[in-house]
Amino acid sequence: MGLNVLITNIHLWNRSGTTLYVRDLALELCRQGHRAAVFTLEKGVISSELEAAGIPVVTNLKRLDFAPDIIHGHHNITTRLALAHYPQTPAIYLCHAHVSNHEITPLSPQIRRFFGVSQGCVERLVREGVPREEARLIFNFVDTNRFQPRPPLPARPARALVFSNYARPNTHLTAVQEACRQAGIPLDVAGAGMGAVVDRPEELLGRYDLVFAKAKAALEAMAVGAAVILCDFGGVGPFVTAADFERLRPLNFGFQALTEPLESRHVLAQIDRYDPGESARVRDLVRAHSGLMPSVAGLVKIYREVIGEHAAAPVAVRRPDRRPRIAEQRLYIKLYRKWARLDPDQRDWLKSQRIFQFLAGILRKRIGGQKSQPNAGEGDKNEAVDGA
Repeated sequence: MGLNVLITNIHLWNRSGTTLYVRDLALELCRQGHRAAVFTLEKGVISSELEAAGIPVVTNLKRLDFAPDIIHGHHNITTRLALAHYPQTPAIYLCHAHVSNHEITPLSPQIRRFFGVSQGCVERLVREGVPREEARLIFNFVDTNRFQPRPPLPARPARALVFSNYARPNTHLTAVQEACRQAGIPLDVAGAGMGAVVDRPEELLGRYDLVFAKAKAALEAMAVGAAVILCDFGGVGPFVTAADFERLRPLNFGFQALTEPLESRHVLAQIDRYDPGESARVRDLVRAHSGLMPSVAGLVKIYREVIGEHAAAPVAVRRPDRRPRIAEQRLYIKLYRKWARLDPDQRDWLKSQRIFQFLAGILRKRIGGQKSQPNAGEGDKNEAVDGA
């Protein structure tokens, strides 16, 4: 029997880690015979894709035309709003970022499973009040039907790509450009930070031999068979090999793996490790162990366990001490969207203004709906960081 699943996400206006996770999850749930809907505060390009596929996306839960069997929560505010609207419905919660005010852990007896997509996210859950034995790791996935294998890699990389929404001259782009210049490898950039948003990365990644990325973007590049060096504004990580796959996977190929400073010499050292055979083995590991279909089947099993537990022992629901401030959250999302469109020099100027610092501090304190933990937000880079 199919389930009714309500997925939450704070916005769907760009192609980031959680928005793509939501899209892939909702589409696959429907392919597996379930019914999915998404609750968000602001629609956008991803909601348009979902609605075109017949999946409802609502910004007001009163407009949802079915009662969910379970809530699959992402982000504090949207999860709490869904829990308040459906007080008898059980939930699970997934943390996708080791920092970000959006992902302050919502603590509710309705939430019967807490997951992090990396060890860093699991540690955040524990830090913010989830008992350690209840904070669990769940691996990220990639749609292996969408991301098909490319032809075999050449002996030496002929083209390289930086695949990141955070790639800009003031983050990691300059170090990668210099390393590729020294290695004699032409380099392109794909990502919102450089105004090069890619709607269909599955058609792009196979054109490149070497890809610099992290987290879900790195998984997608690995799935097509590109050679991948983990790199983003957090630092430089390793060239991904089969031998290192099991160590890096619990890190979500993310920030905890980026252990070297953003210097061209560290990037060049990883370029020198390029090995087509290793990348082919990594491709096979990703396709065997990180596919969308089995990952969603595993989530459905968790959903059914949670629904069964909830039916056997319903939680005592009480009125929240403090209802989420949805108007403030909507304002925050609109302001952040405008912020994301500014160039780095404009952002730096604004951050230098005391009135901006004062107002930003007030807004950050108010949007979480509960006291922020240390490191919950560390500036504009981390406000919407997915895939810790």
